[in-house]
Amino acid sequence: MVVLHHPPHICLGCDVAKDTIAVSCGGPATVIANRSRDIRRFLRNCEADLVICEPTGGYETVLIEECLRRGLAVHRADTRRLKAFIRSRGRVGKSDAIDAREMVAYGMERWASLSLWQAENPEEARLKALVRRRADLVAIRVAEQNRAMAPGGRELAVTFKAMLAAINRQIALLDKEIRMLMRSEAFAARASIAMAMTGIAETTAAALIATMPELGTLDRKKAAALAGLAPHPNESGNKIGYRRMRGGRPVMRTILFMPAMQAARGRGEFAAFYKRLVEAGKKPIVAIAAVMRKIVVTLNARFTEKVIQQS
Repeated sequence: MVVLHHPPHICLGCDVAKDTIAVSCGGPATVIANRSRDIRRFLRNCEADLVICEPTGGYETVLIEECLRRGLAVHRADTRRLKAFIRSRGRVGKSDAIDAREMVAYGMERWASLSLWQAENPEEARLKALVRRRADLVAIRVAEQNRAMAPGGRELAVTFKAMLAAINRQIALLDKEIRMLMRSEAFAARASIAMAMTGIAETTAAALIATMPELGTLDRKKAAALAGLAPHPNESGNKIGYRRMRGGRPVMRTILFMPAMQAARGRGEFAAFYKRLVEAGKKPIVAIAAVMRKIVVTLNARFTEKVIQQS
């Protein structure tokens, strides 16, 4: 994780919308258009050394690119953490200007622990886009299949059939592009390691690598936490509550569920691990979650070993 090594002199808070950006240095906010030339013009007259923004479905991309082009440090804040920080300051009101101003306070207070945005590897960004689009189309296909089976679906069977055929064609095209990318030099080694595990084929391996490109650069605890598979304690006084998995990237649970089910069926290298947990009294769903965590930790260790061998 890359962080600042000295306190920022001036922090810029940017609340990004589709068409505009509310920008504050701690005082009243200025509203600029969310366009490259307007952002460039504003940054030219700005002496900030840390920029804070939030993820807004991609609308922040232009701002981040322009900031990186000028060599400015950028942190894309986790929305939940930022909102919790704002509430902790007793702020009740909500507006773009208020949020921009509070981002400045967040950056000035938390700068030492804020990870800085780094430009994505173009091949990793492409793989991520392909995998995300495939997941979208699969969700649409499931919805269409459900509608086709609903009462009254027969009268519209032709439209459902046409839509499903078009969706399947697009998924097939994406699968072809993903296969070509996974067999390229950038991903071939990691894909080979992932697919050596029972239950992980090329599509699942691509989803894993695209969703967690950090695998191979983390320790085991951070890998499990980032995947959203770390059980967090729920304790207070004499109470020892049920530990639950929270945070991280929940989509990893969806990706890893079927590979973990292979262990539940007695197949693969984690079958004995699953059986031992169930025999110890763990619920099957808890044991499956533990297998998912084991898969992530094991892949992380194997990717790390591969990186060491190559260096």
